Amino acid sequence: MSPEPSRTTPPARTDTHAPATRNERLVLSEHPCFSRAAHGRTGRIHLPVAPECNIQCGYCVRKFDCVNESRPGVSSTVLSASEAIERVRAVVERNGNIGAVGIAGPGDPLANEATFETLSLLRDEYPELIGCVSTNGLELPARIGDLVDVGVRSLTVTINAVMPETAAAVYAWVSGPAGERLRGIEAGEHLLARQWAGLRAAVAAGLVVKVNSVYLPGVNDFELPAIAQVAGAAGAHMSNILPLIPQARFANAIPPTPAQIHAMRASCEEHISQMSHCQQCRADACGLIGKDQDMESETLMARFADEYLEMVV
Repeated sequence: MSPEPSRTTPPARTDTHAPATRNERLVLSEHPCFSRAAHGRTGRIHLPVAPECNIQCGYCVRKFDCVNESRPGVSSTVLSASEAIERVRAVVERNGNIGAVGIAGPGDPLANEATFETLSLLRDEYPELIGCVSTNGLELPARIGDLVDVGVRSLTVTINAVMPETAAAVYAWVSGPAGERLRGIEAGEHLLARQWAGLRAAVAAGLVVKVNSVYLPGVNDFELPAIAQVAGAAGAHMSNILPLIPQARFANAIPPTPAQIHAMRASCEEHISQMSHCQQCRADACGLIGKDQDMESETLMARFADEYLEMVV
């Protein structure tokens, strides 16, 4: 999708969530996804340590060896927690502008214990960096305490519906309480209950929360303002309306136009501040938003520099 002209970008709301806590002030001013001002000067790293997923979104195709696509759900590899921290070291040492380190897949972070191992190592070695997680919210009520314990400061929850019938059209299946695969209305009811309960728990725990919603024309467009209204009332700080990337069950669907995206953001902004600079990043994105670096190259160059220094010292 082409970038929206700046003259039509809805202004960011500043009246809904005055940053009252130190954590809110930090995230809303320095996290490149939560601050439009920061995204041009502060970079982020996504660590692809979470391959497993507990739901199947109808628009998602996960790939773990992908180098030629730029979208959520793909990475060039899957890392262990120790490998992930090595990459953070390499990138931070070579780039002084990294402000946030997140885990966004390629699956759901909360369905992978490596997420918590990685974040624990990050908290111990780089407590100044903003730790963040992007999740579908299914396991959020059960893992809020764990996220707080490992130092997570900001959270993104993808919520695509308010009605179970709509959720049933968006998701192929959802993991149930015993690990069974729920489908249809039952899946929608279970997922939505967990998402909204998790969002409220995250706000209560002091996390800065953003709600992502994928805009699927003809499927959930009438519910997006309702999602924004409920999220804002629950204490979420920001909403992010994302255009559908046609693939999987929605491979033949027509994505929303830039004008439709703009109009939807304007409608949703009545209820919650809107993000308008998202690039729908990969699960292994690195650097400034829109100016991604190759994390493999950064790690290789850092190793080369270390070996060179050992040779000359």
